[in-house]
Amino acid sequence: MKTLNVGMIGYKFMGRTHSNAWRQVDKFFSVPAKPVLHTVCGRDAAGVKKAAKQLGWSHVATRWQDVVANPEIDILDINTANDTHAQIAIAAARAGKHVLCEKPLAMNVREAEAMLAAVKKAGVVHMVCHNYRRIPAIVLARKMIAAGDLGKIYHYRARYLQDWIVDPEFPLVWRLQGKIAGSGTHGDINAHIIDLGRYLVGEFAEICGHLETFIKEQPIAGTKKKGRVTVDDAALTIGKFKNGALACLEASRFALGRKNHIQVEVNGSKGSLVFDFEDMNRLRYYNDADPVDRKGYRDILVTEGVHAYASAWWPPGHIIGYEHTFVHTVADFIQAVVKGKSVQPTFEDGLQNQKVLAAVEKSAKTRRWVKV
Repeated sequence: MKTLNVGMIGYKFMGRTHSNAWRQVDKFFSVPAKPVLHTVCGRDAAGVKKAAKQLGWSHVATRWQDVVANPEIDILDINTANDTHAQIAIAAARAGKHVLCEKPLAMNVREAEAMLAAVKKAGVVHMVCHNYRRIPAIVLARKMIAAGDLGKIYHYRARYLQDWIVDPEFPLVWRLQGKIAGSGTHGDINAHIIDLGRYLVGEFAEICGHLETFIKEQPIAGTKKKGRVTVDDAALTIGKFKNGALACLEASRFALGRKNHIQVEVNGSKGSLVFDFEDMNRLRYYNDADPVDRKGYRDILVTEGVHAYASAWWPPGHIIGYEHTFVHTVADFIQAVVKGKSVQPTFEDGLQNQKVLAAVEKSAKTRRWVKV
C-alpha cells in the first residue's frame, strides 16, 4: 500500500483528535494509502516532544516553516490558532503539500480568498475540517432533503451552545482575543451551524445578525491583571437562503449546563427533520403523509450498514461518537489526495462560510440586513 507522510502543526485538543484519526483510519476504512504520522509541530519543544510520544508521531518541529519545507511530507494538517491559518496554508500549497485546515478557514474574507487562490494555483487537494458534515445522521438528512422527502424547505433553525467561559475568572485565552481568533463564538461554533445550513439547505442570500460580549474583561494568566475581551460571547442570526427558506441560528459559549449542544431542525412542506448531537446516532423524521392517527416524529437509528460510514464500524445499534467524525474526514481526504480529486468542504466552502460570517459581523455593526 502506498504511504502518505503527514505533518501536523498544532498539538493540543484538535491535535489529539486529528492524530487519532490519522492513526486509526486505515484500520477501519479501505483507504488507498496508509497515512504515516511523520512530524508534529508546536512552539513548545518539551510539550511537542511529549505530544509526539503520546500520539505516535515520528518527528518533532518547533517551526512550521520546517514542516512545510520538508520534502518527505505529502499532507499538512493545520490545527493552529486562526491568525496563522493563511500564512501556513499558502506556504504549504506553494510547496506542493495537500492541505487539511481547521475551521474557520481564515481571519477574514481577504485571507480566505488568498488561501483559495494559492491551493488552486498549486493544484493541491484542499479541505476545511467541518467534521459535523460527516455524522451519518447528518448525511442522511442531506440525502432526504435532496430527494424531496421534506418538499419545499421553509425553515432551517440551529443552535450551538456551550458554557466553558461563563466563569468571570476564566483566563484570557487566545480564543478571547480578536487579533488571534478573529472572532469569538461566532467563528468558533456559529461557523459550524452556518456550514451545516449550507450543506443541508443551500447558499445564504441575506443576513441580519447580532453579536454580544457579556464579560468585557478576563484575568491574564500568571498575573493579577485583567485584559479586555475583544471577541463576541454569543451570536444571533436570522437570514434567508437563495431558495427562499428562512434561517434562525443561535450560538453561545454562555449557556450554563450546555457543554457541546448542537441541535438542527429543518421544516418543509412535506415533513421535518430534527438532529441532536447529544444523540448523534439518531435522526427524527416527521412525515406529513402519515395517517392522521399515526402522525408524529419517528426515530431513525442511523447505524445500519447502508448509511454513510456506518459499515466500517460496529453491528447495527452499536453507536459511534465524536471522534469517529474525524476518522471519516481523514478517510475522505486520503481518497481525494490519491485520486487527485476535490473533496468537500473545500477552501471554496471555507470562503463562502467566511462571507456569511463577515455578513453577520457587518450587520451587527450597522444594525441592518446585509446581502451575502
